[in-house]
Amino acid sequence: MGLDNVNPTVYSVSKDAYGQSARSKLWRMSQNSDFSDVEAEAQTESEAIDAGEVFDLIRNINDPEHPLTLEQLHVAQLRHVTVDHENSRISVVFTPTIPHCSMATLIGLCIRVQLLRCLPARFKVDINVEEGTHQSEKSVNKQLNDKERVAAAMENSHLVEVVNQCLATTIDKIAAY
Repeated sequence: MGLDNVNPTVYSVSKDAYGQSARSKLWRMSQNSDFSDVEAEAQTESEAIDAGEVFDLIRNINDPEHPLTLEQLHVAQLRHVTVDHENSRISVVFTPTIPHCSMATLIGLCIRVQLLRCLPARFKVDINVEEGTHQSEKSVNKQLNDKERVAAAMENSHLVEVVNQCLATTIDKIAAY
């Protein structure tokens, strides 16, 4: 099977983009097995999480089709991340590179899994395709925001392996900073 987007547009990413928030306490705690879930939740309960921190968690997710990050492809952008502390909600809108991208659901699943693994449990995470950028936008959004569908997808060992491959590059890149 060929690639959906053989020649995607690649955007430059400034090294300065990996600022202090990429090495935030939130990220370090998600990677540190010395913290229990209760300790990590207590630590982050008092700290405000901003959109930049959330973006730092997803920017380096590798695209499933190309050896490029979601940020390099402008699939994930800081301007499409919102954090509502009052209601404990985080919203991420992503933009597929082409309107018929067959990887849109997988990309959204990678974003969801990364955030579920790293964010405090108090947050409800909404993942959506940017309006008007995908031919199956409503269907993809429904799948990505349905707990049972996400749980069922994560029971598929092959799919978990693909998601972990996309996320492995995220851990490696952020740990290097």
